[in-house]
Amino acid sequence: MSTKLKSLLALSSSALILAACQGQDAGNADGGADDTAQTEDVVDQGADDATNESTDGEAGGSGSVGSEDADFAIAMVTDEGGVDDRSFNQSAWEGMQAWSEETGGRAEYFQSTNSADYIPNFQQAATQDFDIIYGIGFQLEDAVSDMAASNPEQHFGIVDSVVEADNVVSLNFADHEAAFLAGAAAALTTEKDQIGFIGGIESPIIDRFETGFLAGVEEINPDIDVDVQYADSFSDAAAGQQIANGMYTAGADVIYHAAGAVGNGLFNETRNRLESNPDEKLWAIGVDRDQEDEGEWDGGNFVLTSTLKQVGTAIQLATEHAKNEGFPGGENIQYGLKNDGVDLVQGNLSDEAWAKIQELRQQIIDGELEVPEFSREW
Repeated sequence: MSTKLKSLLALSSSALILAACQGQDAGNADGGADDTAQTEDVVDQGADDATNESTDGEAGGSGSVGSEDADFAIAMVTDEGGVDDRSFNQSAWEGMQAWSEETGGRAEYFQSTNSADYIPNFQQAATQDFDIIYGIGFQLEDAVSDMAASNPEQHFGIVDSVVEADNVVSLNFADHEAAFLAGAAAALTTEKDQIGFIGGIESPIIDRFETGFLAGVEEINPDIDVDVQYADSFSDAAAGQQIANGMYTAGADVIYHAAGAVGNGLFNETRNRLESNPDEKLWAIGVDRDQEDEGEWDGGNFVLTSTLKQVGTAIQLATEHAKNEGFPGGENIQYGLKNDGVDLVQGNLSDEAWAKIQELRQQIIDGELEVPEFSREW
């Protein structure tokens, strides 16, 4: 496999949490999509509630669901992508809203527009008696570490990183496994043998996506060219659109993004091109949540598939464990294909391609196929 362009350029578990994950149907991605749809019904209502209760905080504002008198309350601080990034942060907030709806607990988000907002948002949350405050994304690692050290009685959570402290639970995901399946799906679908990957910010987390994706493409056809580019952002949709434009112009017909709200630019560019030339065959692959709704256009839907990252589910499970069994402080809980922490939806994949994906999926779960996690030492 050749990479045409690359620019800008442990395992610990909680028995109750993993048992809850393993109780789900790991082989039914369509069922997972149904669950997502049901959750989104709750989320749509919750989003309205959060909007009605939003306030101008010291940083990027906040919103909440649930009663102020709830017996358990959780909060999250977003990364720069924001709570409505249609991806990573939104998945976390959707899970928190679903938890609030199911349990009667209170949930609140504190939105960050840049890294300068992280500490002020955590400080604001720490004054409001939340049982757990979650930092969403590896960019908040330092902020969580600092806040945990200065607030030893407050419980924190970090997603996509590890903070070694007794008052912090770390939630991590085998993103490379789902990305591998996305790479295989792209390779099975491309008609031009040219594929693109758009990353957000170069980091161990996004390298995991890139490495898995490239390995999946190579598993199907090592002669396919993959154009890898980074936006150096998780929020700049214009940069995403510019990168996608260049990739499509160079001949790519399938592009996967692991870039948060930057991916909205990919969707915009794909839609614009298809509306200008309906006979063109272009596909985008979503990330973190089923993003098929982003692919609607007059001629159908251009989102081929999406990798799922059950951030919201992980937060719900960690929260319920803390509420019922005690806070799992100091633990690093890993979620992968085997326990439904990550996955791929069928979306618009052909039945033939989906059958191959299911075969590869099972091989990974059974340990017959090992997916590389990183391209280099971090």
